[in-house]
Amino acid sequence: MRSVWLSNQLQELTLLTDIFAFRYSGTTLWKSLDQREKRLINQSFRIIKEQIAPYYSEDGKVSEYGKAFWEDIHNRLSTELGVKSLSPLAYAYPWKFNGVETMQSGIYTIETVCENWLDFSPPSLSDVDAHIKERLSLVEIALRKKEDEIAQANAKLPEEIAKAKIRAKGPGLRIPGDPEVGLRAWNKKKNDAFQAAVDELNTRFRQAGCKLHYHNGFIQISDDELLLQELEKPFWTLVADPIWKNVDTDMKEAIDRRDGGERDPAWYAARALESTIKIISGEKGWSHGREKGAHNFIDNLAKKDALFIERWEADALKSIFTELRNPFGHGPGSEEMPRLTPQQIDLAIELCMSWAKSLIKRF
Repeated sequence: MRSVWLSNQLQELTLLTDIFAFRYSGTTLWKSLDQREKRLINQSFRIIKEQIAPYYSEDGKVSEYGKAFWEDIHNRLSTELGVKSLSPLAYAYPWKFNGVETMQSGIYTIETVCENWLDFSPPSLSDVDAHIKERLSLVEIALRKKEDEIAQANAKLPEEIAKAKIRAKGPGLRIPGDPEVGLRAWNKKKNDAFQAAVDELNTRFRQAGCKLHYHNGFIQISDDELLLQELEKPFWTLVADPIWKNVDTDMKEAIDRRDGGERDPAWYAARALESTIKIISGEKGWSHGREKGAHNFIDNLAKKDALFIERWEADALKSIFTELRNPFGHGPGSEEMPRLTPQQIDLAIELCMSWAKSLIKRF
């Protein structure tokens, strides 16, 4: 997505954060803030507060992890919204005790600062859409942060297992059993807990009738329930693996551009599909360095000794790049600018997503 690309380029230099409110600023999703919308905001916030990063530990003390987590998501969102803090950081009010009036004051916890901001009412009906999007942006940032942490833990798991096995063989007290079993169980528990939180959020979206879906760090529009369950959700699950990072990024860009009415969403969907084909060709050892375009990489997958796709599948894939990608990848000169209807854009994205899902599953 535009901002995803920009975040990738500047992440070492700035705290620039891609947020739901900005990506969909040109698309009106809400015209009222009624009980259903208020319920969605509060339910979403509680998922972060109770499941993703509790501010307090079980003994009632402030969790260092929870405090740092909330400070980070607060600072990221307040930076994007251009405010010093989402709501006042401190409080002060007069207090009379035994006839003596004093001033009571203190500092809010950062979680309370976020919660107080959550309860603000928009100034007018014209601000409702932005108001709701900004609140959901906090939820999106929190889930993305947690998902990144889990991805890092997953990547480090083999190394942690190797270290634990070395320690188990060393001197000193030994805990019976294979340490790998315990580490994998703990890792799975964290992954399952996060996925349960994501599933709950997506269920809340459906209950609120807002046709949104969270996947791989982003909240995006998904207005077809059957398509979501059969195609989109399996696709996002597959491309969550780091090897498909570019596929994930370009397909999100395609959807953002479609939802925002911007140019060339189908071209980005085709880019995602091309990346899928190139990654598989390279990982399987079929790439030879003389490829000149997507068609040559498709031929690598269709080689007789590869047995990865049939010739008719190769022809179907090539037609996507010939008829869909190429016209949008080159300047038309004096010819008419190529355009797709909204229905054709949906078809193109769904077609590329479906092909990518099929190829990745075979891989």
